[in-house]
This record gives sequence, structure tokens and C-alpha cells, in this order.
Amino acid sequence: MRSKTLALLCVLCASVVNAQIRLPEYKKVALPNGLTLLLMERHAVPIVSFQVALRTGSTEDPAGKEGLAGITNDLLRKGTKSKSADELSAQLDSIGATFGTTENFDTLRVNAEFLKKDLGSGLPLLAEILLQPTFPQAEVNKLLKQRVDEIRSSKDEPDSVINDYFRTYLFGKHLYSRPPGGDENTLPKITRADIVAFYQAHYVPENMVISVAGDFSAADMEKQLTEQFGSWPKKALRAAAVPAPEPVKGRRLLLVDKDDATQAYFNIGNVGIQRNHPDRVAVDVVNTLFGGRFTSMINSALRIQSGLTYGAVSRFNRLRQRGPFFIFSYTQNATTEKAMDMALDILKQFHEKGPTEEQIKSARSYIKGQFGPRVETTDQLAGWMAELELYGLERSEVDDYFARLDAVTLADARRVIQQYYPIEDLTFTVVGKAAEISKVVKKYAPKMDTISIGEPGFGVK
Repeated sequence: MRSKTLALLCVLCASVVNAQIRLPEYKKVALPNGLTLLLMERHAVPIVSFQVALRTGSTEDPAGKEGLAGITNDLLRKGTKSKSADELSAQLDSIGATFGTTENFDTLRVNAEFLKKDLGSGLPLLAEILLQPTFPQAEVNKLLKQRVDEIRSSKDEPDSVINDYFRTYLFGKHLYSRPPGGDENTLPKITRADIVAFYQAHYVPENMVISVAGDFSAADMEKQLTEQFGSWPKKALRAAAVPAPEPVKGRRLLLVDKDDATQAYFNIGNVGIQRNHPDRVAVDVVNTLFGGRFTSMINSALRIQSGLTYGAVSRFNRLRQRGPFFIFSYTQNATTEKAMDMALDILKQFHEKGPTEEQIKSARSYIKGQFGPRVETTDQLAGWMAELELYGLERSEVDDYFARLDAVTLADARRVIQQYYPIEDLTFTVVGKAAEISKVVKKYAPKMDTISIGEPGFGVK
């Protein structure tokens, strides 16, 4: 009986993996003022999820005032023309709403979710927050201080800041080298006038997408959103183009000295691919095998087989332009060389041997199993609609994803390894106790820069 049950479960699992995921139908509306609306009806649960996305991100921060975009976005709910921050919070809490903001290089987002019964009060409140922020000076001062304190505190945990150091070192003078959240030098330079000017320049209808998924009528939601945002005046958008970054040639290493560290944290990588790159699905398959799951080559070698670490991964951060690719892990100071050597050796083996057909098949199945739960809830669906719109992608990004996974061949995988997993041109960033590891890590690159983690910022002066 048990064997029959297991066999049935396997059949069910296989059917789930092989079933194509499709994005539900949705309506796109362009208002006369340039605002884009994306409306998806989902009536299973009485919830309505909003994602408001700007086509502007932290790359629009003025030089020397990095963090301005994120600060502006976070201050939206800290006071409007008729309500204080406490009053806004009280009203959101009274209807059980969720409200949050995020930022990255490409976009600023506001997420809100209401029960269907509270939509009549929740939507006008969201509109007020977006259209009538006042950026009170006291709230500006409080948030800037809080952010600086958070950055200083985060440097006590190297894994939470190593990506900032790596990205700054990798991208050099490119806009992607700037810390999206700012740093101890840039945040104190931001003024309320800067915030107001940023809001006026970038929070304009043409630059905004409002994506909504949940229990509503699309026609009625379009009407409500038009009532709230349709009279928002059209305004010319000022936005700078982000150039494509060039991969780094040769090897170089940044050592960030944390004199009380007992472990060394390291990133190894270079410039990767952009969000809409033609090879993105093949890269998904290949990276799953190399460092994208628990049984990946990197994690198997460094954690499961050798016990050098509790985790090792490889990632591609895909942005509007080419984002970073990196291998990340950490280990005890005494085993820094062994762990880094092993990571580089696995990378070399990946080039020399490549994957097998069976491994490609396994990666496809794994990705399919992970993908479905990412296209389920109303907030996820609102996020998908916004993402496709922001990056100029078609709904086939979801609808045809499994078919494109199945189309990845062994030859594709081997080509991807050669093109996007460099073995000679590498940038290294290591955070650890320089007194114990500097002699070890300097062998990895002819050029080594050293800074203290206590210094403000995330880069070499």
C-alpha cells in the first residue's frame, strides 16, 4: 500500500511540475495624464493588492546624495496635507491594511493591501499618501538619523553589507556602484528641499504604474482609480539614461578589514546579464546547477562534503542594465584559503566538464516546482504585472516559461557557462580580519585594496 501511495504522489508531483503556469488575464489602461493602470480580477479571496511602481530608482540619486530616492519613497506615509504620520498609521491600522515601500536601482515601489470591504476608505488613503505628501522636517531628520544608525549597525554583520562593498568595487564609476540606501557620508547631506525636488521631478503620472490584483470588477476599479488619479496633472519627466556597464578585465581584490571577525565572507564575480537578456532562461537552468539550490555544485562542495561553511550560493542580479554575478560564501578565518580555492576549483570544473543531460533535466524540474508558488497570491500577481510593464516584457515571460525551460539544451548550457561564468576576469571582495587573512587572500589578484569596515561608505577612497 505504501509503495502505491508513493507512486501516486510521484505522479501528482510530476503533473504539477509539467503543468504550464499561466498568468491570469488582466486589463491595461493608459489614462490621459500618462498614468498606466494594470487590473487583474481574482475573486477567490476578498482582498485587493496594490503595487505602485515608478520607472525611476536609485540611479537618479544625485552624486554625493545617494539614498535620496529611497528616503523620499519611505517618507510618503510620514505626513500629508491633512494627516500626520501617526494619523496615517492609525487609519491604516484601523482597516487592517498592509503598507510598505521598497527601492532598488531601477524602481521605487509602494505596496498596499486592503480587504475588499475596506477598499472605499483604503484607496482614497493610498491616493492621499501618493499625491499629497508634505515631508515634515521632523520626520526627515528622524528617518535620516535612523538610516545612518542602521548602516553602522549592519556593518557588525558582514553578510548584510558585503554585497554593497562588492558592487561598489565591481562597478567603479558606473551608477550601479552607488549604494541604493545611501551611506554614512551621503545621507546626512540630504535636505528636505532635495526630497521635495526629487518627488516633484519623478512622482509624475507618466513615470508611474499602478498594478492591482484581487476581488473587484475591473470596470469599477478603473473608474475608482480614474477618480483618484485622473486629475493629477501631466508633467514632463526628467530621467537620465543608465549606460551599460562593462565587465571588469583581469583580477582585483578588495579586503574589508573587520578586526574582530572570526569568519571571512567572500564574493567572487563580475558583471552578469540584464533582466531582459535573451539567455535569461538558460542562465536560470545553469545557475540552479552551479549555485542556485541546496544541492548545487558550490553548496555541495563547500557545505555538504567539506563542512567549510553553512552556505554557498551563486546569483545573477538582473537589472535594467547588466547587474552583478557573484559567488558568495563564508568560512572560519583559518579555512579562508581552502574555501576560496575550492570555490574557484568548482568554477573551473564547471567549465571543463559542464553539466549532463540528467542534470539539466533535474534543474528544469526544480525550477518548475519553485515557480508555481511565485504566481499565486494577489500581491505576487500585482508584482508580476508591474515587473513586466517596467521591463518591457510580455506576458509570455510567465506563460511560456516552462516551454522555454524545456527548450534549453546541453549545448545552450555549455555556451552559457563559457559566456557568463568567468574564470580569469574576476573581482573579489572579502570581509574579515585582515591581520589573519590578508597574506592568504592577496594571492588571488595582482591588485589588492584594503579598507576598514569602520570607515564611512562602502568603497575605496
